Amino acid sequence: MKPVIAIRPEPGCTATVAAGEALGLTMVGHPLWEIGGCDWSPPHAGAIDALLIGSANALRFAGPDLARFIAKPVHAVGETTASEARAMGFALGSVGQGGLQQIIDALPRESARLLRLAGAERVPLTIPTHLAVETRVVYEAVPRPVPPGLADRLRTGAVVLLHSAAAAQHFATECDRLALPRERIAIAALGPRIAAAAGAGWGACATAAQPRDPALLSLAREMCH
Repeated sequence: MKPVIAIRPEPGCTATVAAGEALGLTMVGHPLWEIGGCDWSPPHAGAIDALLIGSANALRFAGPDLARFIAKPVHAVGETTASEARAMGFALGSVGQGGLQQIIDALPRESARLLRLAGAERVPLTIPTHLAVETRVVYEAVPRPVPPGLADRLRTGAVVLLHSAAAAQHFATECDRLALPRERIAIAALGPRIAAAAGAGWGACATAAQPRDPALLSLAREMCH
């Protein structure tokens, strides 16, 4: 069985490794990103009806200014983000299962002013005319080079989990820099946009049925045999 390699930042990397091991996969965690907060200017809380959060990192790294919006409900991209919001004392407006666009499309057709707290690399959204969305970048992911130990594993064959388009592009660039054989590496991507960002030439490249970790790990289990 090929090893399955998670390269997402912490604490997500450790969580993905644990979930994969629970499925019986040979998991290896090598975070190729380090998350850090960004300076940002919050809008007036009275001009905002709710928060739109696409990653738990937006809550973890928003800093003390986040407290200004504690009375606003949070529309969370998934259960991990929702759990982080609950732990911080926020009420939940909705919890998605298929990305932020799904949440946006399901909101009532009435005027709402949303504050999107996001990372520097984020998914573009189509905003309906009845909604107004302000975006603030509150964190960024800084890429790291592939270390020698990971490079050695990749040369012998592995399934690599990709959680974002930026991760896909960085990983592909690192493989080329180190002359790693793409044909020995299988890519399991969280979504089609991520798979496309990885480029061509891999031994296999497939997309999870849903943009959620359980679906991605299920795909990896199929690919590692």
